[in-house]
Amino acid sequence: MARPRTEARDLLFERVVGHLSTHGVSGLTLRELGAAIGTSHRMLVYHFGSKAALLAEVVRHVEAGQRAQIEALAALLDRDDAPVDATVATHIRAMWAHWSSPDTQRQERLFFEMVGMALQGDPAMKPLLDDLIEPWLEPVASIRRRQGIDAVRARADARLALAVTRGLLLDLLATGDLDATARAFERFGEMLEGTGRH
Repeated sequence: MARPRTEARDLLFERVVGHLSTHGVSGLTLRELGAAIGTSHRMLVYHFGSKAALLAEVVRHVEAGQRAQIEALAALLDRDDAPVDATVATHIRAMWAHWSSPDTQRQERLFFEMVGMALQGDPAMKPLLDDLIEPWLEPVASIRRRQGIDAVRARADARLALAVTRGLLLDLLATGDLDATARAFERFGEMLEGTGRH
């Protein structure tokens, strides 16, 4: 069972995320991870409970940081003095710039690695699939509703936006073509803005 958050636990977790983002998780034991970040596997078990619980927390951490950007944009647009729709495109471009940065790409690589293991039936990773889609839909759908899209289409648009974003991030990791993926993401944003006007 994982321990409550403390400063020591948070610092240890930061080191875990940094190491896994660079080196991945395939075949890694807690003993090896502990040695790599200057602690013991016993301390990792003490703070996080198990390897599966630790890795699930890493994925939730990476996803939560990215989802917070979407939620912040949705909150901005819900204000009475919210900017015009053009601001949506501006924020989306800024989010893509962050998501496609070298530091974030390392975290995305880790995300795809662990999701791949979950899809292959790895029992330690399989729980990650539970939160893979649903938590992302409402923040994105709320932005679409703010643009005048009905609730059913807004939710469909949210699922599409999530799929396109993750697909282009996978494209970027596979090809390294930042310019082409950025243009594709920009084009997708233009298509959504276009549908929002009708």
